[in-house]
Order: sequence, then C-alpha cells, then structure tokens
Amino acid sequence: MTYARAIAPLFAAALTLTASAASAQTYPNRPITFVVPFAAGGATDAIARILNDSLTQTLGQQVVIETVGGAGGMIGAARVARAAPDGYTILLHQVGLAAGMTLYPNPTFDAEKDLIGIGLVNTSSSVITGRKALPPNTMAELVKWMKENPNSKVAHAGVGAFGHLCGVLFVRDVGATADQIPYRGGGPALNDLVAGHADLSCLSAAVIEPQVKGGNLKAYGIIGKTRFAGLPDVPTLVELGYKNLDLDFWHILFAPAGTPRPIIDRLNAALRQALTDPKVKDAFTKAGMELYPAGQDTPDIATAMLKSEVKRWGDVIRANKITAQ
Repeated sequence: MTYARAIAPLFAAALTLTASAASAQTYPNRPITFVVPFAAGGATDAIARILNDSLTQTLGQQVVIETVGGAGGMIGAARVARAAPDGYTILLHQVGLAAGMTLYPNPTFDAEKDLIGIGLVNTSSSVITGRKALPPNTMAELVKWMKENPNSKVAHAGVGAFGHLCGVLFVRDVGATADQIPYRGGGPALNDLVAGHADLSCLSAAVIEPQVKGGNLKAYGIIGKTRFAGLPDVPTLVELGYKNLDLDFWHILFAPAGTPRPIIDRLNAALRQALTDPKVKDAFTKAGMELYPAGQDTPDIATAMLKSEVKRWGDVIRANKITAQ
C-alpha cells in the first residue's frame, strides 16, 4: 500500500505527459479563438485581422477573432490567462499588458506567471492627433494652446493601454495638464476624436493616416524612432526636442502558461510563416509597422521581453504616479 501511494503521483504525472504529447500531435483539430483585448477599430484589432487569414491557412483550422475590451486590455488578457492551456485560446496584446501589472493594485492574474510568449509581432509608430477644429496647426502652437487650456480632453484606449501612457508622458513632457478620458479601445477613442468630443489622442499612425489625409484630424508629432512613411511631413517628437518620447508600441502573441511546448512551437511556426507572407508584409509596411529582425522570433525571447517590459513600465508608472483611477 505504501509503495502504491508513493508511485501514484509519478504515474499521474506520466499520464499527464502522455496526454499532452498526444494532444500536441493532433493539434489543432478544432477552431482557435484569437482574443483581441480592445474594441474593434484600433491598432491591435487591425494587426489581428492582418495575421488571421495566414494563421488559419497554416494551422489548417479556422482562427476566430474575439474582441474582449475593457480595463486597458486587462479583461481580455485575464480571459486568456484563465483559459485551458491547450493552444485553442491565444492573445494578441501590447504595452498595456506590461503596464497593467503595476497599474492595477489587485490584478486577477500575473502576466509573467500565467501567460507564455508565442512570438514577437511588430512595433509601430503612434501620432499625437487632434480634432480637425483644434486651433493649433504645429506642435509649438499645440503646446502653447494646451498650457492655455488646462482642461483639454485626451482620449485613450483604456487606462494602462499604450495610448494612455503615451498621452500621460506627452502631457508631462510638454509641461501641460489635461483630462485623460478612457474608452474601451482605440476605435471608440478615434470615433469621438473625429466627432470632436475629445481634443487629442495618441493613436496608431496606420489607423489615423486616412483620417488625417481626409481632413478629419490633425497630426502633430510621431511617437517612435522614425517618421511615418504615410505622413512624411509629420516630425517625430524626438526631432522636436522631446527626447523621452521615443517609445516602442509593440505587439506580442501569447498563450496560457502551461501550454505544451510542441503546441507553442506550432503556433510560433505559424506566426513566423504569417510574418513572411508577402501580403502580410505588405500590409504591415503600408501601415508603418516594423517586424522584428530574424533571430528574435522565438517564444523564449517573447516571454523574456514581457518580463523586461513589466519592469520598464512599472518604473514609469511609479515615477509618474499614474493610477487606474
């Protein structure tokens, strides 16, 4: 009896490993849910849709996008963190995931423990954008206007999302004050900006480009390392002297922690295949999104990057006393 009790845990572990191996060999054999943690119409949603057809084709099963917005992307992330670790629920997320670990005092999950990286996707530029009737036409004029109008409204995709952090740091660095207005994603924030219900926002360059060219919005400055090809006359904030506003807006694909490594590798291979697809590459290029260099496409690098970004943005949030209120 003692011997039987002693080997029972080992036997159970062996069965689990065997089941996981069998599952990985047949994966995938049903549709995969691709969670986007922001409302439709924003940058994360756009990236998911660029990738979706290629992932579906490579994996041989339908990849179904599910938008789960709210709390700066934390509600959707929690949905995936609690999902079965079987490869049938994956998550596309951005800077807001790393920031949320510090921003929210009692998160319902731990991103570093409950999620595992599948692969790095891209970085992209964002733009300080204004409603079309906003009086300033240049960044210098905007800064002067903001100082004269301390209750200007800055719309963002949700507390802790990149657009929120970008907006807070921008307002701080230009020496102004403003009201930060949260939405359930970049899409709703964009809609209210176009409608004139908000004054400013920090939004994806790719998303706002047609609105700027159509005369519905004004673009004041690029948040990123280089100018955006779609709006070549808009300078970077670094060019304008704001050295702290060279910020990366990244996206990473995740799965629940505990997902068998063969399944993670299968998903990583599908992601790498998508990122080399000419149609996908062309869509990213036109959207001003940069892919990571070859050699940075492993699950381990994606997981390590999340860890470093949690620390980086945690330091920013604490230093600037940013809260989820």
